[in-house]
Amino acid sequence: MKIAVIGCTHAGTAAIVNAAQLYPEAQITVYERNDNISFLSCGIALYVGGVIEDPNGLFYSSPEHLAELGVVTKMRHDVIAVDTEKKTLRVRDLASDSESDDTFDKLIITTGSWPILPRIEGSNLDNILLSKNFNHSNTIIEKAKTASKIVVVGAGYIGIELVEAFEMNGKKVTLIDSTDRILSKYLDPEFTEQTESSLKEHGIQLALGQTVTRFEGTDGKVAKVITTKGEYEADLVILCIGFKPNTELFQGQLEMMPNGALIVDEYMRTSKPEVYAAGDSCAIVYNPTGKHAYIPLATNAVRMGTLVARNLMKPTIAYMGTQGTSGIKIYDHNIASTGLTETAALDMGMDVKSVTIQENDRPEFMPTYNEVTLKVVYETDTRRIVGAQLMSKADLTQSVNTISVCIQNKMTIDQLGFVDFFFQPHYNKPWNFLNTAGLQAL
Repeated sequence: MKIAVIGCTHAGTAAIVNAAQLYPEAQITVYERNDNISFLSCGIALYVGGVIEDPNGLFYSSPEHLAELGVVTKMRHDVIAVDTEKKTLRVRDLASDSESDDTFDKLIITTGSWPILPRIEGSNLDNILLSKNFNHSNTIIEKAKTASKIVVVGAGYIGIELVEAFEMNGKKVTLIDSTDRILSKYLDPEFTEQTESSLKEHGIQLALGQTVTRFEGTDGKVAKVITTKGEYEADLVILCIGFKPNTELFQGQLEMMPNGALIVDEYMRTSKPEVYAAGDSCAIVYNPTGKHAYIPLATNAVRMGTLVARNLMKPTIAYMGTQGTSGIKIYDHNIASTGLTETAALDMGMDVKSVTIQENDRPEFMPTYNEVTLKVVYETDTRRIVGAQLMSKADLTQSVNTISVCIQNKMTIDQLGFVDFFFQPHYNKPWNFLNTAGLQAL
């Protein structure tokens, strides 16, 4: 059996390692256009900020490791054409510029995603960078050494983590986003207001509710960012606007969402037999709505990649869907969210309510305790939990993983009030704050 894999980051690495172990007789060939594999892009801000000094820790596999498993890894090889009917692909060796053809019995698509690049005048100026892969992170670090005024465009997770890292390295930082709130996809206003205040307190300039219209430069290098509401000096610009699936190869061959995300079933099968996909190239079932959605997260990718291998020969283990659970640390605030925000649910026309509590994590008779803010969103009629957000100076983010399980299992807000959690004064109260949220909604 010949297995061809296109792309080798989170999902690709998981699929390859598991397939090699499950099917030792298979001939597995990996095509990767970059000069490295399995880079943990979620660690870019930590690397840029100097928290991680040795970047080798951001890789969890290598061509050498895959070779030990009997896998042939062809680095700097770009797949330029695929015929899913004839089961053939054409590859260009980027080092020699030569081309060759290959065949497959099973195809695994783990082509990932790429940053969204809107057409903006002046975007070809030097020192306007992306933040996606290992080479990007090295370029950012090198350019930032001599930069004093840095503009980050995009107030999602990556953008927020980068502005914090740059500020902690003594840079003057501006954050621009077309929405009027940071992290608007993950948090409701009562949470983003606190995080915005924290960023401002550290001297970060927020330019929200405005769109970049052009870049201006001096001697071929960016010098100014012009938006619909103002202009900002910059000697380095990082674009973190969002991501789109890398699926152009399969246009007209496989079923996709309008944004190009491949639609897979619960066994990671695409619309063509023997063609599987996983990771940022895919849309998966979003449990809060029960519909396919594009949620590019490393956690989704490694699960999907593992399931591709498990289901390659026959349907074995179904994917349970995702809640899009994620977390971030902004200065001394630990933040996590899962499922839908109330804002997003209402925008979708859902009939939802929410309960928000501010509670101390431990009994007040203890020497120390920390306040936690928790919001749980639930359907009005069914009372099914569809989302939650948490913020605290103590690391209580694992509680959001608990609510993620609740959403996955279609639990109600009333049931949350009576879930069995242990009590020990070092850790919590007799009524865990998750219970408290459920009880308050009764």
